[in-house]
Amino acid sequence: MANALLSLSSLSAAAHICRNNASASRTASRTGSRGVRASLRAAEVFEPGPIVSTSGVVPTHRVTVHDRQRGVTHEFVVPEDQYILHTGESQNITLPFSCRHGCCTSCAVRIKSGQIRQPEALGISAELKEKGYALLCVGFACSDVEVETQDEDEVYWLQFGRYFARGPIERDDIALELALGDE
Repeated sequence: MANALLSLSSLSAAAHICRNNASASRTASRTGSRGVRASLRAAEVFEPGPIVSTSGVVPTHRVTVHDRQRGVTHEFVVPEDQYILHTGESQNITLPFSCRHGCCTSCAVRIKSGQIRQPEALGISAELKEKGYALLCVGFACSDVEVETQDEDEVYWLQFGRYFARGPIERDDIALELALGDE
């Protein structure tokens, strides 16, 4: 029975896609996606490995997030078929976010190692994805992953800066005050 639970044929669609990705498989074998201990909080340690869901057995991976803005590092376990942000939040981990739909850059990270599948990430261009950027709110871990949060304005500038000839837009508090006063 245990062998039947661990068969590839019982993986969910998202996990199966991740497993079929040759790059993800190579990364997973290099980083050892099984048997790695990860802590959710200082007092709790969990073991990544397959979990049973309604769609079958789903592999899990260790995700390490270096939050530059807060100066902390989070480690937690994420099933391949669940968004990284949602899983972190369900484990009481505070990560940056805004829209939760992959349309902004609030939860943008730079991938240091591993692979994230993000078919719904509309907030970053294909070019930035190729450079190793990902969005946690719509990202699925395909292997053990280490990421670093990015400044939202920096990512926005990388994506759209070439369209603003005069450089980054500076905040105009007076105009903002006038606009809010009209409402």
